[in-house]
Amino acid sequence: MSGQECEYDKSFSFSPLPNKKFSFLQDKDTVALLMKWSMLGRISARSYSFDHNFHPYNCEKFVLSFFKDPEVLSSLRNLEAGFWVPLDMPVVSVSVEPVPCTKVSMELFDPIYSCGILWPSGHIVKCFHNVYSDYDELRQMLQEEDCDNYYVVGKEERDEFLFRLFKHLCLGGQVCQYEDNIEPYISTTKQMYKDLINVQKDPETKKISVVSTVLKVCAYDESGRCYPGTREEQQTFAYLIIDPLKRHTTLFYHFYGVGKFTC
Repeated sequence: MSGQECEYDKSFSFSPLPNKKFSFLQDKDTVALLMKWSMLGRISARSYSFDHNFHPYNCEKFVLSFFKDPEVLSSLRNLEAGFWVPLDMPVVSVSVEPVPCTKVSMELFDPIYSCGILWPSGHIVKCFHNVYSDYDELRQMLQEEDCDNYYVVGKEERDEFLFRLFKHLCLGGQVCQYEDNIEPYISTTKQMYKDLINVQKDPETKKISVVSTVLKVCAYDESGRCYPGTREEQQTFAYLIIDPLKRHTTLFYHFYGVGKFTC
């Protein structure tokens, strides 16, 4: 049996890392923004260590092991009818979407500043919408593929975890109070990205590169989807962010809805 096959056959075990802190959950200014965006208490991150080498080819086995692990299950909660409840049925399958994560700067967002979405001050240009009375060019670019500015950020860049994170923050929660200026979205995206993603510098070339692997995940029990949430919603999401060097993984998640809860 090859070494790759041996690795693939191994199940992973996980241990919580309760001392791992995230600045976006501690900084008072960021917390105030998350409250304004109706995400506070519904967006959070938890970190765990794991016991075997991670390789992208066995990501589905890794995710299934994660959602079956007793230590993980004891720390996970789901939102049902406005209350945090434990996952009370065994997970039987998972869906896993690898998410590109290569960016080490905020240059990806440069085109947004020069295409008519923003005023020179950084304020977001308002626009008419048939459904939403208070709408703007930024949210239109993020959501409506037939708008003129949709691909001002290219398709490959839109797939990047950095852009997805920015989009999640801009769209916010169910009773989001949207920003008039782009700066809070950009600065909070940068802070969260630095919290969640690990990089390394090549000692010879001095080039910085991302070492984390990002997976968008969903878990299912015998009744159907159970995490994150039982219903599919754009702003209900869960990502597993894996640092293969440290053997650490972070579950980053948000549950769309109304009300503040303690994650």
